[in-house]
Parts: sequence; C-alpha cells; structure tokens
Amino acid sequence: MKGQESNPQIRVLIVDDSAFMRTALSRMISSDPELRVVGTASTGLEALQRMTALDPDVITLDVQMPVLDGLQTLTRIMAEFPRPVIMVSSVTLKDADTTFNALAAGAFDYVPKQLSAASLDIFHLQADLIAKIKVAAESRRVHNPLMIPRKPSRAVAMPVARGAICAPTMVALGISTGGPKALQDILPTLPADLPVPILVVQHMPAGFTAPFAKRLDTLCAVTVSEAVHGEVILPGVVYIAPAGIHLTVERGSARTLICLSDKPEHQLHVPSADVMMQSVASAFGPQAMGIIMTGMGSDGAQGMSAIHREGGLTIGQDEASCAVYGMPRTCAGMGILDRVVPLAQIPHEILLATKYRKASVS
Repeated sequence: MKGQESNPQIRVLIVDDSAFMRTALSRMISSDPELRVVGTASTGLEALQRMTALDPDVITLDVQMPVLDGLQTLTRIMAEFPRPVIMVSSVTLKDADTTFNALAAGAFDYVPKQLSAASLDIFHLQADLIAKIKVAAESRRVHNPLMIPRKPSRAVAMPVARGAICAPTMVALGISTGGPKALQDILPTLPADLPVPILVVQHMPAGFTAPFAKRLDTLCAVTVSEAVHGEVILPGVVYIAPAGIHLTVERGSARTLICLSDKPEHQLHVPSADVMMQSVASAFGPQAMGIIMTGMGSDGAQGMSAIHREGGLTIGQDEASCAVYGMPRTCAGMGILDRVVPLAQIPHEILLATKYRKASVS
C-alpha cells in the first residue's frame, strides 16, 4: 500500500498530446529514484478518467491540447481532484498568457519547453522539472486540509535591534516559485499614485517576463513594465527584470537609471535578486526597502542582508501564505527581517513605510 511505504516515491502523472514529450518527460522524471511515473495521458479527458485509479501526487500538464486544453483540464482537476499541477508550456505569447491564466486558476508552477526549427530541446529542463515536482509534492503535504490547521497568519515584528528607519524611496522585491500568482494578487491593490518605484526580480525563463509585465499592467492601477536599459526609474512604476540579464540601478543627483548587464557572471539565477538588492542597498542605503517572497532556494538572502545592514526596511512573506517557504525562510533564519507578514498585508507594509496618504477629494 502506498501509505505504508517508509519512503514512498512521489507519484507523477504526465498529460501531453505529444508522444515525444510524454516519453521525454517520463525519462527525465524516472531518472530520480524519489519519483515514479504512474501513468501518462494524451488528452485532458483521458487524464480525468484515470485520476482516481492512478491517484498521482503531482501532475504535469501540457498547455496546448486538442478538445480539452490545459486550462480547461486544470479547472476540472482543481474542482474534482485537487492536487499540485505543473504546466508544461511553450515560450510563445499565446502559451505564456495561458500559463499565467493557469497559475491564477490554481496551477502550482510551470516549466517551459523550448521549440526550435530543428528539434525540441527539452532535456535541459530535467533538473528544474524534478526540483519543482518535489517541492509541489511537499507543498501538498504541508497544505493538506486534513492536517490540523495552523494558527491564522499575522504580522510578526522580528527581534532585531534597529534604530529609526527612514521612509523608503526605492523598493526591491525578490520572488520565485509561486510568484506570478502572488504578484497578481498584491500588485493590483497598490494605488496609481504610489510614491515609490518597485523593482522586481521574478525568476522566469526567457520569453515570459514581457507578457507577464503586460498582463500585470492590465490588472494594476500602477504602471507595470519590463525594465529597459537606461530608462529613468519613476515613482508609481513596477519594473520587472527581464529574464536572462541582471538588473541594477545607477543613482545620480537628479535621477536613477535602470542598468541591465550580464555581469556578474556565474550566478545561479539570472536575473538575481541578490544582485538587484545589493545594488539598491548601495545606492539608497537606509532609504531602501527589501521584500522577500515565496520561492525555492536562497536567492535574495545576501541582498536582503545588505539592505538590512545599510539601515533599510526588510519585509518577509510568512510561511502560511507562501507557495514555497524557501527564500523567506533563509532570510528569517539569518535574523535580517524587520517584519514577517502574510501575502495580503505586503501592500499595506509598502504604503505604511512610505507614509502614503491618499489625496483627499476637494
């Protein structure tokens, strides 16, 4: 019996209309001894019909499929057989937009499949795919509604000795797994006259950041755009770092500019939240605000530490509201967070820190 195994493998169902993709994904997933492919399905309908018998812990789901597409299949899975779903998406504008709709509808995460004229280069995804399946399975265990519920989330002031903190003039935000949905939840609540800019490093593959920024811009009162090298940073604008290049700032006497560069090299993540935040800490010192949110790993820990060391304000998302409590956990363990708050309270923390006051109507 599955529940009686001392070290049960994570059971994975692969749903894709391409026989090549089903074979490629099966080989990649099966290469890890902790994972087991319990079945494959060529259509969304077939996956739904086999769900009860296979009982997978995690599902990989193609975005574009005939008859019942990925989004329609996901909606049915979430309603009838709720469990973590990882979307497998091509890097096209249409697929990227569908992927973001899927994340908003409850998908846990996504991995891109890169299409080229000659071949489908898929095997570079192996490490990323395996890591996300494992985190998704762990997330299901942690958030299992049958477990004893945790206490409600609340803001927590961390026990860090601090002097008076300045009102920030620049916000640096680092986020990864679970980030697209989290950002879609909080950024639309910010006012159009937000008195500070926000720089965002959201770990994404190439081809996704531009449509993601465009999507957020349609949802938000603030302006959201993919950052462009050399542009002037303005209050009330959220700048999304482009995939594959680092974002830093260059502060002058009258204005601050976006800088995009492939330096420093040999970073695990490009763009890196650490690189962006360290730049903001150096340029703005105590006027910097760092926010670390849901995501795997520890990117952002050194950057948040730099902001904290310079006297800036540091905020971490709490465990209960994180899809993956990795990046904030690292920062909390280092003792560099001034406050830990649930996702929904992060916009309030920004407005409170910047002393935002909505203009009264005369």
